[in-house]
Amino acid sequence: MTEREKVVLAYSGGLDTSICIKWLIDEHDLDVIAVIGEVGQEHEGLEAIRQKALRTGAIEAYVVDMREEFVNEYLTDAIRANALYENKYPLLSALSRPVISKHLVEIAHQHGAKYIAHGCTGKGNDQVRFETSVWLLDPSLQIIAPVREWPFKTAEHGVEVPVTNAKPYSIDDNLWGRAIECGVLEDPMNEPPEDIYTMTDSPENAPDKAEYVDIEFEAGVPCGLNGEKLSFLDVIYKLNEIAGRNGYGRLDMIENRLVGVKSRECYEQPAALALITAHKALEDMCLEREVLHYKLGIEQKWAECVYYGQWFAPLKAALDAFIASTQDGVTGLVRCKFYKGTCTVVGRKSDYSLYSYELATYDKEDQFNHESSAGFIELFALSAKTWAKNRAKNA
Repeated sequence: MTEREKVVLAYSGGLDTSICIKWLIDEHDLDVIAVIGEVGQEHEGLEAIRQKALRTGAIEAYVVDMREEFVNEYLTDAIRANALYENKYPLLSALSRPVISKHLVEIAHQHGAKYIAHGCTGKGNDQVRFETSVWLLDPSLQIIAPVREWPFKTAEHGVEVPVTNAKPYSIDDNLWGRAIECGVLEDPMNEPPEDIYTMTDSPENAPDKAEYVDIEFEAGVPCGLNGEKLSFLDVIYKLNEIAGRNGYGRLDMIENRLVGVKSRECYEQPAALALITAHKALEDMCLEREVLHYKLGIEQKWAECVYYGQWFAPLKAALDAFIASTQDGVTGLVRCKFYKGTCTVVGRKSDYSLYSYELATYDKEDQFNHESSAGFIELFALSAKTWAKNRAKNA
């Protein structure tokens, strides 16, 4: 009997990927190896999901804890880049897809599999992220995307998936936050119902007293809260709790997908938004002006690259090198005030601070040379002044 070829499937245990197992077996005559990635998402037990994959027909199923790698190799780069797609949204799904793809490729190599499969639709961004990441790591692998190719009929294939219309939302989450879409959210005029949120309390119901948090950074990476040294992973978990109970971390936006569709998306990312806010404040103090200004454009391109699934692409690597070179002195402490849905930076300090009291003050300690300003302004404005004279002469 000829041994069947193998396919490695990114498996979540949900409707689409459960049907994918059956379809890959029935329609492609492939042995399915399921990979369940632990990236800090909500779940009722990944071992139960693994067993479900095996019951559904997978010949092997792996649960891979990717959290430490996700934080130390992916979110570290994201925080240093102040990663905000369209200057609003801390990347979420786009950050987890490359680490999952990396493990899919590694397991494919381990089993000699020629194929990698995913359960993404033909309308979203994730299909691009998975496939581009896989091909950048190994362009010889072939991709199968069952949801794009076939209208699924779950009953015909005996897939065990509980279905409910009570909360008809599409949700993707990891330790960096939650993305919520579909249902009533597809009408941009509908206010998001409170039941979509699980990480954040309603700002109206948040405590009446402000909560202050000191966030420590070392070389651009969070390393402590309120005087306690912590791993970046633990900072995220603790700050999700603190910011979330104060009603901070919600976004409601119209987002431009890579495939050309404008989509209404709701996010809750309390730690992500707070850490980016604090990191930006520390950079304001520690980065030289021209570096800070130039980095803003690099950050936008970095976020776009990652959103478009180009984590392993050469441009992303080049941008990483620039950003890494800016972070050596981004070490210090930022004090944030959380109050009823807001996060406000109210203090910052650093041994690498470029803020000088003697240069900034208007008091008697002022050491700024005011007499230099006249000549500076004359030279600074010389080109524009010459242009203005020419235009005035020629009316």
